[in-house]
Amino acid sequence: MGAAGDEQREESRRYGDIIKSMSVIGLSQMISIALSILRIKVLAVLLGPTGVGLFGLYNVILDLGAGIAGMGVQSSGVRQVAIAVAEADTARIALVAQTISRLSILLGVIGAVLLFLLAGPVSVLTFGTEANAPAIGLLGAALFLRIIAGSPFALIQGSRRMGDLARMTVLGAVLNTVVAIVLVYFLGEAGVVLSLVAMAFTSWLAAIWYARQIKLPRAKLRWSSFSAETRVLLGLGFAFMASGILTVGAALAIRVLVTQHDGLEAAGNYQAAWALGGIYVGFILQAMGTDFYPRLSRLANDHAAANRLVNEQARVSMLLAGPGLLATIALSPLVIIAFYSSAFADAVPVLRWLCLGMLLRVMAWPMGYLILAKGKQAMFFWTEVAATTVHVGLAYILIDTLGLQGAGIAFAGLYIWHGVLINILVGRLTGFVWSSENVQLASLFLLQVVVALGAAEYLPGLEGVLIGLGVTAVACWMSLSQLVRIFPEKWIPSPVRPLIYRVVGYRPETA
Repeated sequence: MGAAGDEQREESRRYGDIIKSMSVIGLSQMISIALSILRIKVLAVLLGPTGVGLFGLYNVILDLGAGIAGMGVQSSGVRQVAIAVAEADTARIALVAQTISRLSILLGVIGAVLLFLLAGPVSVLTFGTEANAPAIGLLGAALFLRIIAGSPFALIQGSRRMGDLARMTVLGAVLNTVVAIVLVYFLGEAGVVLSLVAMAFTSWLAAIWYARQIKLPRAKLRWSSFSAETRVLLGLGFAFMASGILTVGAALAIRVLVTQHDGLEAAGNYQAAWALGGIYVGFILQAMGTDFYPRLSRLANDHAAANRLVNEQARVSMLLAGPGLLATIALSPLVIIAFYSSAFADAVPVLRWLCLGMLLRVMAWPMGYLILAKGKQAMFFWTEVAATTVHVGLAYILIDTLGLQGAGIAFAGLYIWHGVLINILVGRLTGFVWSSENVQLASLFLLQVVVALGAAEYLPGLEGVLIGLGVTAVACWMSLSQLVRIFPEKWIPSPVRPLIYRVVGYRPETA
């Protein structure tokens, strides 16, 4: 009994660590997302589907440009800072931080100049005309600011200052929302690119503010030290850069396919569905990148412990994501109207399919981090190439045959294929096998999503909504009944603890 009790307490502690880190990052992400929703809502009302589509295309161009020019330095910088912090070597931390800062400035300048010079071809590729070239050239300023903001961000995250990271995220989101709304309100579509530049500037300000609270000694950076650190940063950053470029490149390609097939208004509907589909799971995926990946890296050579951690992360992620995605499917027409307007009605079926894809994505991502934790950069790169090829290929076929809805189905199809591939690869890499609890949980959630999606697609409005809400209620009960068993008991507020235990039929004294 004693050993069993110790094991249960240890398991509860591990789950507590996962949930605690997700809570800190997740809360800041939820606030950021709420402000993003407000920002998008205002843009939708002021600009309509065409303006939102324009905003989405410019934003993807900026993401792709920053991903290429940034060379993955922010992500590799986090790792290098974390190693120096673990060694408690403040001189080393200062050296790494200064190298990241100078390298980011250099890469930012190169990226901004190249985007300005290539504005014409990028405009033709994206919009079919050079008319948007001046606006794309102006995006170079936003690209520069985005890249140099990665330097203070890497220092904060690598130092594991999660509180500062959360506050920085919220402050940046507040400033971004204010400047975007003001500029678009007064300038209309002409303010779209200016708002992206202003948002990059305010995000940089927020990052600088919190990074300066980390007191480091002055480091004299010699060329030999700079070049040596740069080689490490660029070498490690390649896998991250490749992943980011391929992901954003696929996003741009699909928006271009939608635009060419159905016009800019359809691209606006796709952008609306994409933004809403990723909102609920955004904080889960962000937490994986912020805290789960470093913890997993420390266990990379202990396959049993690493595999257990992946299973635990996947379980918590599914329990948190499943009910919200089901509710979004059931209430998709109301969700679109609430966050946008009735003019975005064509986004509803796309949103439903994206929710299925997002659930599959939550299941696959923890396994994918095993590849990075093991340092298998080539394997990671080629899985990303394959995923991009499958995603764009499916979208090309399905958009041509099914129209806008095909873009959503392509995303779900991608993660059916990608999840199977990653499972096979990590099985060979670390002997990873899904726990029986996770197999059962994933099967139940997928069944519930299929029922809710089928009801929403094929039954009259009210009947489909009621069935979807019924399935969502079952999923909420299922998630709650498991979460209370893995949460540390002290995390559940004592006034509501008896009620929650009664609802889910849990008796902790007999556990």
